[in-house]
Amino acid sequence: MRLVEFFDRGVSIDKARICTLDFDTGHSRTFAEVQRATHQIANGLIDAGIVPGETKVAVWSPNCGRALESVLGIARSGAVWVAVNARNSIQDIAYHLNTTDVEILLYHGDFADQLDVLKDGCEKLRLCVPIERGSAEAVSVDAWTSQPFRAAPETDEDPNMAVAIFGSGGTTGRPKGVVFSHRTWECMTLSVNVAMPPRSDHPVHLVISPMTHAAGGLGMSLLAVGATQVFLKGFDATDIFTAIERYKVTHLFLPPTAIYSLLAYPTVRQHDFSSLEYFFYAAAPMSVDKVREALGVFGPVMVQGYGQMEAGPLIGAFFSSAAHVDALLNHPRRLASCGRPNILTKLRIVDETGHPVPSGQRGEIIMGGDFRMHGYYKNETATKDTVRDGWVYTGDIGEIDDDGFLYIVDRKREMIITGGFNVYPGEVEQVVSAHKAVQDCAVVGVPDEKWGEAVKAVVQLKPGAQVDSAEIIAFCKERVGSVMAPKSVEFWDDLPKSAVGKVLRRAVREHFWKGRDRSIV
Repeated sequence: MRLVEFFDRGVSIDKARICTLDFDTGHSRTFAEVQRATHQIANGLIDAGIVPGETKVAVWSPNCGRALESVLGIARSGAVWVAVNARNSIQDIAYHLNTTDVEILLYHGDFADQLDVLKDGCEKLRLCVPIERGSAEAVSVDAWTSQPFRAAPETDEDPNMAVAIFGSGGTTGRPKGVVFSHRTWECMTLSVNVAMPPRSDHPVHLVISPMTHAAGGLGMSLLAVGATQVFLKGFDATDIFTAIERYKVTHLFLPPTAIYSLLAYPTVRQHDFSSLEYFFYAAAPMSVDKVREALGVFGPVMVQGYGQMEAGPLIGAFFSSAAHVDALLNHPRRLASCGRPNILTKLRIVDETGHPVPSGQRGEIIMGGDFRMHGYYKNETATKDTVRDGWVYTGDIGEIDDDGFLYIVDRKREMIITGGFNVYPGEVEQVVSAHKAVQDCAVVGVPDEKWGEAVKAVVQLKPGAQVDSAEIIAFCKERVGSVMAPKSVEFWDDLPKSAVGKVLRRAVREHFWKGRDRSIV
């Protein structure tokens, strides 16, 4: 099935149900209204000369209902949607548009004053179309949706045809264009709804993180079961609590750093979270102690997904709410897991030669199946380096226990070698984050003449909390020993984060290595 056909299935469940709702304005549209708009947007793009399967069209917008309509209209037209994270810098957005050959940009009025700067850096753009309601432009989404209705023509269904291009994580270099085919999206939609079947007749998804990443993938998959999408433009704890209670939210996604902020919010335990069915976390490992705390605050609804854009986006592996509860009661170590391979994913742990290793032994995680990307856009060399014999080499270090649960140890390229010992920052971060005063942290290797690299923790404290370096170091030594424990601790008011809320460990590390010819000693 094509991406847009999953949305049409959701329409068939209840045309009068609210499909999109913007929290800041209260503006809402039914499934029938959104479906009508997608046909009209598709016709506008076809009239603008798009070539199905070839022309790249991007949407530059904060989270909102009109942005979702635009994405679905692109999919219906047969053009290729290029996902743009509106929280990225204008330079990064221009780079992404250029390297993916975007010709048409649908943009929100929030960014109108930056449009000329973007166009100056994007020579391939030939048409920019405003999407906000009330636009007076002759060519706009408003103008397209005001035309007399006509159904958009059907496009041929080729399961391997490109339907979307996303940016890779970018935590180890400049992002590459990750191409999704209809088959990729079909696998993701199936996996989401098998792993998280709605428990109520009317699922409601709260979209907080950018819809161009995990939250959007989750939301698009949930459209197939008729889920209402409630949009927040950004993270605000009070708005999140209000939206959950007011709209009876059943599904939401947040990265661990954002969940830590919610848990640290003074009134978090005063709100009603009983409507929640699935509180989905991913994008980075979560502190085991914070998982325990979240289960106590939000209820037995925590679920985790492991994946990356290149392989099994969203839930290449899945840790269900029932497995969380079982781990809490019977298998405490398992709370550090990210679950088992999902129904459509093959998963292995391999050594440096690509051969599988025994259970409990560490190695690189590789993933296979139709869930994986079609390839990197116009980058055959990088594709061949990442995809080998049908397997995506993730660059993540992990292990699988005897019960089939996957544990992420760290990124392969971020391992600290100190005094000849390998230290994985993620393991140390788990321990530092367990301290009651710590909201978030990054552990990196810093230059040290004796050790080569010394383990350093950079810590963001909870509001009002106080602790000194010696206490953090002693806390870690007691739990993981002197080799893995930080040799030093710094306290920062804020840690650098990516546009999707990941702590940018690389940026923290670069702070301590700048001015050197090499980043090793």
